Amino acid sequence: MVMLRPDNLVQPGKTTTFLHLSPLGDPIITDPILNEMAKNIEEAMKILENGQREVEERQKYILKDIPGPLQGCGQDVSSILQLIQNLMYGEEKEDSQRMHGLGERGHVTLLGHSLVAYISGLHRERVRRLSIRVQSDTTLWLCRIFRYENGSAYYHDDDREGLLRVCRLVLYSRYEDYATEGYAVLSCRHPVIYQSSACRPGLGHYLCITLMCCRIVMPHHLANAAFSLQDVSVLDRLIKDDVKSGKVPLLLIANAGTAGAGHTDKLGNLRELCDQHNMWLHVEGVNLATLALSCVTSSVLAATRCDSMTLTLGPWLGLPAVPAVTLYRHEDPALALATGLASTQVAEKLRALPLWMSLQNLGHDRIVKRIKHALRLVSSLSVEDEVNSPIVLFKFSQETSPGSTQAISMFSTGVLQLGEQLAQQVPSSGVDLVHLEDEGSCVRFNPLMTSALLGTQDGDVDALMERIGEMVPLLSLTMCLRHEFREEVSNHSNLTYVEDLNWPGLGGIRYNPTCKDPDESKRQLLQEKINGDLLKNLQQLETEVEFSTGPEFSPEKSCIFIGMATENLDVAKLVDAIAAMGRDIEEGSKLLDNMTETVQRGIQEAERQLQKANEEKIMKEGVLRQIPVVGSVLNWFSPVQSSVNGKTFNLVAGSLDSTESIYSMKTQPVKETDLTPVFNITKQSDGKCFHFTIITPLTNPSILPECMRVTEVLFC
Repeated sequence: MVMLRPDNLVQPGKTTTFLHLSPLGDPIITDPILNEMAKNIEEAMKILENGQREVEERQKYILKDIPGPLQGCGQDVSSILQLIQNLMYGEEKEDSQRMHGLGERGHVTLLGHSLVAYISGLHRERVRRLSIRVQSDTTLWLCRIFRYENGSAYYHDDDREGLLRVCRLVLYSRYEDYATEGYAVLSCRHPVIYQSSACRPGLGHYLCITLMCCRIVMPHHLANAAFSLQDVSVLDRLIKDDVKSGKVPLLLIANAGTAGAGHTDKLGNLRELCDQHNMWLHVEGVNLATLALSCVTSSVLAATRCDSMTLTLGPWLGLPAVPAVTLYRHEDPALALATGLASTQVAEKLRALPLWMSLQNLGHDRIVKRIKHALRLVSSLSVEDEVNSPIVLFKFSQETSPGSTQAISMFSTGVLQLGEQLAQQVPSSGVDLVHLEDEGSCVRFNPLMTSALLGTQDGDVDALMERIGEMVPLLSLTMCLRHEFREEVSNHSNLTYVEDLNWPGLGGIRYNPTCKDPDESKRQLLQEKINGDLLKNLQQLETEVEFSTGPEFSPEKSCIFIGMATENLDVAKLVDAIAAMGRDIEEGSKLLDNMTETVQRGIQEAERQLQKANEEKIMKEGVLRQIPVVGSVLNWFSPVQSSVNGKTFNLVAGSLDSTESIYSMKTQPVKETDLTPVFNITKQSDGKCFHFTIITPLTNPSILPECMRVTEVLFC
């Protein structure tokens, strides 16, 4: 039965939304705008997620990528969505880097964002009632799921914004005149915020820049994975020293899962320390997601006693574009309103609507299931009996001389190569690279932040471990052969070893041509050309070793980088082959240059001789035959028997010879010792064109470019 209140009655001039019940009790939406909105969202998602477009359809919108004036007649929604898809994916032919289909959860979240704009235009009283209900429901659900009793919530898009508002709240609480006097009250008693160096990068700098009134203390001796008991005592002494110097300990930022390695601070001890010095304790980190489970470790459970915590539900639950949430406890609602943690603005309260809809769509069971699934993926990779962190780190190491800087750089390079290859070959695993101050570069597997969005399954974890098992031996082999590769390169005078510690393969190499040109720019251009041709030839070889131009931002130019080693690789033969191929390219380049210069001289000489022969012909035939009318009459009665007067240009002798023997014998006489190209230069009857026949009796004609191996070229 549906109760009708006075404000539900139909009034003239107003649009009313009715909610009917079907015989089975299922609600049916009769508002046409809501139905159309849901339908449009679904159609738009299908268009944007469809990667199997025809090539002609894709080419149709390429020119529209160029910014231009706004069209006067406008465009339909389908064309705009097609343009957005083209801008997102460009000319990609594969869908490996695209986001997986969002499905129902994406539809609900995007529908929530659309409803925020739609609801904002309704009657103010209706919007107020709806926004209060949405915010109160979402806050209650989150506090119960994550064991945070009697908490309030602030919803924000930037996951750092909640901590910033909390800092302002603490400032208002500790400095009574801060609301009226501003920064002047802080001049005598400076506020101090404490955080570990293991916190996520840039957080302290962000607070300093935004607040402009706090000093951030990051003890480097606390940069280990977590605050130990001894570290807490050191922090206690540091706080006492600040109090003696007239400073005000304001807030401590702790971690329930550090950004890099996922370790949890001693939250129970830090809670006691903050109570002792009247400090605010704020906790953030990926391990807070485990508070939703029935069994929680004591170290993470202590986070429920903190003054505030920030939850990033989007990556944990695979919800796109939902806000982060900061839960906090404070008794004065006026201060929360003054600092922006609470708001009377309807738009601020409606920010929780997409999350409100998504949480209802998932339900409590599926929320817990997704978090358990991520932890189970971690446990399948961990060798420990109990998993205390939802993050697994892989560090590539190899036995070598301790303290070697080059060895450390090689290890970092190996980890870089390992991480990039794993991310490309198993994209659904979500692995990435992280640099830790103590451990160096590591490959990170953090399924709680990636698995829900990427759809990581057990098969992806198996594929990840399989690829690691295949790549680690190759990385070890490559690291071992680097020194041998460098020694072999040094044995060739025309090769130079290129040092680049960021390259994960065997190393870099550069071919140095034996050019004696005093012009430095010409020598450099020749070097670039030869090394470029050498790289192309190496890439065409049927070998498992990869050749490339190296790292994208490498300062080394005109060089070739060799990738990871393979089994049964003979480094000496590889370097010898590169050196021999470079010499062949250089010799071909020299021969081509010599041919160009010689042919130019030959053409000039041929022109001179042919012009001389033409003058002799005129003198022999007489001047009268050159007059058009008279010459035609004379040629009619007394034809002139003319023959082709051709010349053969010999590159060895540098001389022009007659082609009479060639045309009489129908062959080109070649001596056994003459292994150089011969050019036939033949004058045409009009006396203006030269016909070249290029013969290349070389032992290795492949060193000549394709254009020099044609049989006939006509120069006019």
